[in-house]
Amino acid sequence: MTLLTGAQRWQQAVNKCHERGEPFVLVTIIGVSGSTPRESSSKMVVTGDTSIDTIGGGQLEFLATQRARELLLVAVMVQKLEHYPLSSKVGQCCGGAVNILYEVFPAAAQHIVIFGAGHVARAVVSILAECDTRVTWVDSRSGQFPETVPANVSTQLLEQPEAAVDTLNEFMTDASVIDMRVLILTHDHALDYRLLHKLLDETDINYIGLIGSATKARRFQQRLGHDGFDASARARCICPVGNLEVQGKLPMEVAVSICAQLLARPMGEAEVRSPKRGVSWREIKSALSSSS
Repeated sequence: MTLLTGAQRWQQAVNKCHERGEPFVLVTIIGVSGSTPRESSSKMVVTGDTSIDTIGGGQLEFLATQRARELLLVAVMVQKLEHYPLSSKVGQCCGGAVNILYEVFPAAAQHIVIFGAGHVARAVVSILAECDTRVTWVDSRSGQFPETVPANVSTQLLEQPEAAVDTLNEFMTDASVIDMRVLILTHDHALDYRLLHKLLDETDINYIGLIGSATKARRFQQRLGHDGFDASARARCICPVGNLEVQGKLPMEVAVSICAQLLARPMGEAEVRSPKRGVSWREIKSALSSSS
C-alpha cells in the first residue's frame, strides 16, 4: 500500500484496505494519563507490511505495530484492549500511560475462483463485488474482462485456463482462507470438462459449480464415472449450479441464482474460528483503573 498523506490518512487507509480486501488492524488510543506522546482517540492502521498514521512514534508505536501484526496472523476478527505504562519497561520515559484498542479486520474468508468472463460471469462478479469475498477471475480471451474490475477481484488472462488450477492449493494453505469455491462459467463445454476433471483430480475443493442444463450434468457425470471418479468425488460438482427456485434466464437472473446458492451454503470452519465476543467489560474496567 502507498503511504497516504493528509489529515485523513488513517481513514483513507481503512477505506483502501476494505476495498482491496487487505487485512489490517485499526490501533486506537482510547485512554491516557499523565504525559503521553499523543492524546486519546489517536489512531493508526497496521497491515502486514506497512503502517499508516501514528499514535506517537517511539517504542510505544513499535510495540503496538508488533502486537498488531501478531493479531493479524490469527486471521480472525477480534478486539483486544491492552495497557502500556510509558516507563523504562517499554523504553520511554514520558511517565504517563495509555490504553490501546486493537481492532483486527482479517481478509475475506471466502475465496471464489471464476473461470469464464462471459455475460453471466460478469453479472456474478458485479454481485460478489458487494460481498465479503475475494475473487480470482480467469479467462483465455483478451478483451473479455471489463476495463475496470472491483477492488476485491483479480484477473488472470491465461491461454490455458487449466493452468490456474495449479495455484489453487497454494491459496488454500493461506490461513486466512476458510472457504474456497469454484465456478465454471466458460463458453466452451470441452474446456468445462477439462477444468472439472483437473479440479476433482488435483484439489480438495468441495464446491465446484458448473453452469449448464440437466442434460449436460448427466453427460458430465457419466464421463466422470468412466474416468474413474467415484460418487463422493462427483458430488463435489454442482450442476446445474444455482438456486433453482430463482427463475429466469437473463444473465443477471442466472447470476442471482448462483450467488444465492453460494451465500446460502455454510463456510466450513468459519463459525468455529470466528470469536463470539469482543472486549469484555472486565477488560475495559481493568484497563481504565490501571490508567487512573
